[in-house]
Amino acid sequence: MKEYTPIKEGKVREVYDIGDSLIITATDRISAFDVILKNDVTEKGKVLTQMSRFWFDFTENTVANHMVSTDVKDMPEFFRNEKYEGRSMMCKKLTMFPIECIVRGYITGSGWASYQKNGTVCGIALPEGLQESEKLPEPIYTPSTKADLGEHDENISYERSVEILEKEFPGRGHYYANVLREYTLSLYKKCADYAWEKGIIIADTKFEFGIDEDGNIRIGDEMLTPDSSRFWPREGYEAGKGQPSFDKQYVRDWLKANPDSDYRLPDDVIGKTVDKYKEAYKLLTGEDL
Repeated sequence: MKEYTPIKEGKVREVYDIGDSLIITATDRISAFDVILKNDVTEKGKVLTQMSRFWFDFTENTVANHMVSTDVKDMPEFFRNEKYEGRSMMCKKLTMFPIECIVRGYITGSGWASYQKNGTVCGIALPEGLQESEKLPEPIYTPSTKADLGEHDENISYERSVEILEKEFPGRGHYYANVLREYTLSLYKKCADYAWEKGIIIADTKFEFGIDEDGNIRIGDEMLTPDSSRFWPREGYEAGKGQPSFDKQYVRDWLKANPDSDYRLPDDVIGKTVDKYKEAYKLLTGEDL
């Protein structure tokens, strides 16, 4: 049996090159504030992979994606075991764009903090009088840089995204920046409408895109998971305050309240976190993990 070692390890994922394709495995690691915590969150990786699988299937006629299979039977023998089952995705190889495509449908988090200071979010002027967690008149596109492990992503303007893309793809920067913005907004609107019907508000999320060997733009990495999105329960939603969530905001809040934790979570916080992830998966897909 041929053995494989990761060609890349991120905060959460491990990437394996199997020749024609990649296998991306979501571990149970969790990060907050760009730091990998010292605990694993049991089964979290399976939730991330299966949630992405669901959304890739749901949006395949809107924007192409990189998914080939999540069945380890389709993968080399090395991956056909409990360690990889349920948490691994075989994918097309993509040349990834050097920006993260963020869309905000509600004002919260760093966006709310920025708005309180000067009435803007990532340089975009918003109407006066918005309340915390309020739905925006229209979703806004606020790209960011992709930071290396241990560094922080930086919010950038649309114009800056054009410059970054132009440097990587001379003569194509404006075109790619516009397509990525359009894809991001169309995906968000389609998925947010669906999630609302299932009882979840998608407040914001991020997408990552790349180009396949034929020059087609595809969505890659993960999609609309509790790691890359803010999910709020529709029931009880009320603007003017912070919202309970189905994502890792619970972990962030606990860390803020416990600054001496040294990025180590107690068992009850781990248990509540994975329960929230699983509840979101069940609401959105109608299936138990």
